[in-house]
Amino acid sequence: MQDINKIPVTVITGFLGAGKTTLITHLLKNPQGKRLAVLVNEFGTAGVDGDILKTCADENCPAENIVELANGCICCTVADDFIPTIEQLMNMPEKPEHILIETSGLALPKPLLKAFDWPAIRSKITVDGVIALADAEAVAAGRFASDVAAVDAQREADDSLDHETPLSEVFEDQISCADIVLLSKADLAGAEGLAKAEAIVNAHTPRKLPIIAMTEGVIDPRVLLGLDAKAEDDLDQRPSHHDGHDDHEHDDFESIVVTLPEITDPKALEAAIVRLAREQNILRVKGYIAVQDKPMRLLVQAVGERVRSQFDQPWGAQPRVSELVVIAEHDHVNEAAIRAVLEG
Repeated sequence: MQDINKIPVTVITGFLGAGKTTLITHLLKNPQGKRLAVLVNEFGTAGVDGDILKTCADENCPAENIVELANGCICCTVADDFIPTIEQLMNMPEKPEHILIETSGLALPKPLLKAFDWPAIRSKITVDGVIALADAEAVAAGRFASDVAAVDAQREADDSLDHETPLSEVFEDQISCADIVLLSKADLAGAEGLAKAEAIVNAHTPRKLPIIAMTEGVIDPRVLLGLDAKAEDDLDQRPSHHDGHDDHEHDDFESIVVTLPEITDPKALEAAIVRLAREQNILRVKGYIAVQDKPMRLLVQAVGERVRSQFDQPWGAQPRVSELVVIAEHDHVNEAAIRAVLEG
């Protein structure tokens, strides 16, 4: 039974570009009469997701209820950032009735759940549920996980596959911690891809979980909110690769911010981003671009070679500054080479 004295919190996790911000945008537009607040954790110093969400602010979730943490992974900055921010939200004149937390694509959800046991907040909030998003098309292609038989066959042919990559560990930890898994971008995966993705997710879940296909973040909010999972109380049922470790590092990943002059050809920029993915194994690119003679800013988001862009709102009084956040595994970050491709 839900504790009416505690504010429910939904943790939304998922790999880079899985569609977390798109889902939260949908929830903000369909709040079911609830007064919402959002805490957004960015990997890198330039906030993009929070800025997108603030365009959806209204009486149910005013702009001051949308808070960004861009000082590092939320699961590593609990005392310095997370606890004070939660206290700030709960001390507002009109307290939120439900809090949404968007973790960075590199965050492990379990350390965050442990933070809900901190004395300062444990009597005031509870984890209503953990929602894990997985890019159905990517998962079906086996980029971050695959079935045991296939892995064993590959290991026989290539000894270098004996160790899991950091990407697969992040993926598996997010899935293992979830109460519901959403297979995003279902339209791109198709029926066969969805079936493959569901089988892969099922192979990596410690318990039977609902797995739901979703396109463009559209899903009935009643499916996700009000789960009353009390996830902070059953951590043993949510195994992690990092169980037994006091902390974890994200040294395997690095982000840089590239500032560009105004551009004339958005298609040329998209081609450059595709080139980065192919030649330098860049995982994620996102940011805003000023296009010459265009009053609207261009929102650019890329996952690997898949690039999407759209004009989202006028620059107005904001400086017309083009910035792209580029995220990759540490060994693949050659800042000079990345800048050369984007600036060329």
